Amino acid sequence: MKISLSGIRVRAFHGCLPQERTVGNDYLVDLSVDVVETAAALRDDDLMGTVDYARLYALVREEMAIPARLLEHVCYRLVQRVLHEFPLVQQAEVTITKLAPPILGADCMGASVSYQAKK
Repeated sequence: MKISLSGIRVRAFHGCLPQERTVGNDYLVDLSVDVVETAAALRDDDLMGTVDYARLYALVREEMAIPARLLEHVCYRLVQRVLHEFPLVQQAEVTITKLAPPILGADCMGASVSYQAKK
C-alpha cells in the first residue's frame, strides 16, 4: 500500500547563499511511503493499521523548519525520520522542490532533489 502527500507548500531557509538562509524561499514537498498492508486498515477500517498522514504532514513541517545548506541533507533527514518513527513504513521517498532557485537568468519552475530509502 502506498500513501502520498503531494505539493506541501512550505516557507523555509535552506541554501548555501547567505540570502537564502536569511530571506528564505518557498518549497514544495512530495512524500510517498510504502506501508505494510494490515487487516486492521483494509478490512476493519482501523487507523491503527496504517499511517496517519496528518502525522506525516507534521513531520514534514518540522524537518523543513530546520535550516540546512543542501536539500540533499533535508531529504535524507526527512526519510530517515519517517522510517524510524513509523513502524509500518517499509520505504519512503521525498522530493523537495525549491520554487525560486538562485540561478542567474534561470527560467524554470524550480530545482528539485529526491531521495528514497528502505528499512
